[in-house]
Amino acid sequence: MRRRLLIAIISGLFLALIPSTALAEGIEDGSIPLCPPDIFYDSTQDCMPLGPTAYLLDMAEKGITFPETPLPIQNPDPSLSELEFIYAYVVSDRAPVFRTFNDVINNNKKNIVRRITPGFNYVSISQTEISHGKYYYYTDVGWMSGSDLEITSVPIFQGVEFTETPRLDFGWILSMFSAGGKAETKLTPGYDIDDYTGRYLDHQQLVQIYDVQTVGKWDWYLIGPDEWVIQTAVAKISPRSGPPEGMTWNRWIEVNLYEQTIAVYESGELVFATLIASGVGPYYTYPGIYTIEEKEDLTRMRWLTDPDDAYNLESVPWTMYFDESRAFHGAYWRANLGYPQSHGCVNMSVGDSHWLFDWASVGDRVYVYDPSGKTPLSESDR
Repeated sequence: MRRRLLIAIISGLFLALIPSTALAEGIEDGSIPLCPPDIFYDSTQDCMPLGPTAYLLDMAEKGITFPETPLPIQNPDPSLSELEFIYAYVVSDRAPVFRTFNDVINNNKKNIVRRITPGFNYVSISQTEISHGKYYYYTDVGWMSGSDLEITSVPIFQGVEFTETPRLDFGWILSMFSAGGKAETKLTPGYDIDDYTGRYLDHQQLVQIYDVQTVGKWDWYLIGPDEWVIQTAVAKISPRSGPPEGMTWNRWIEVNLYEQTIAVYESGELVFATLIASGVGPYYTYPGIYTIEEKEDLTRMRWLTDPDDAYNLESVPWTMYFDESRAFHGAYWRANLGYPQSHGCVNMSVGDSHWLFDWASVGDRVYVYDPSGKTPLSESDR
């Protein structure tokens, strides 16, 4: 609104400098006045598309309207993020697990069922008890003391559903590592000119991409009038009008390893998109064409091969295997999606994994690719 007002003021000042008699004489002698900026130019108008109107035309060619035309989206059901458990991170090495409540409150070491193997470990909690001001929890492995656990909140980020395939590219801002956790836009692409706008974009904020310019080795995206951000600050999705080249599907899940995104297509139309966290080397998520092989509401995930990189994750929700042990699943421990982080699985928010689990069927196609070509195609190519 402020930009539109500024354009109108500039236009008014420009026209005010031209005497009204000059305008009248210009029409009489065949010259043409400037088009008012609030009128969309066409060839039948008796005016020149210069000044503010030229700016508006340039923005319109890029798809920028005033006000901005929103993406054809709707928010998924927030209840998809709800879980039946509370989750806790195991903060103590070799934390004891007891058989009964009396055993845990009395620290009865004779009745320790097991000790949690050191590593990255989470347990799910279904019951909470308090004794003498101390908390105790019944977990999926047995009773544990609250002093060995740190209760965590499950991130509630969710992607977006689409009512139709959008015309423009779009994406989520990635600014977790930026100063203040926000990304600042620039008036021009590139770093040669210090022309930051003072406008900051939040981490995981959804933006549309109206234009792309390459400066050096990086692309820069126009995400608003005179507002540019570098490509590394956006997890981009380029909507398809049909299946990937050479394919004949009309329903598939598409994983972009470079952008760290998922796009879901049904009847050839984009119906859902969101951020992910795929495998980081040496535990890659490999490019390829797969199918959904198995679905599990809840499962346990463990990795004990390397003691320095061990983990045990209880009650992992909404898991769908597509490449042997690699799967889509909810990652209740993962707050910042948009960056490779996993041991090969495609991590999603709990709400997004629930959405995908409800949508997908065993046998559905999965297309995993890396447009940068940097991800190995298999373990033997590493």
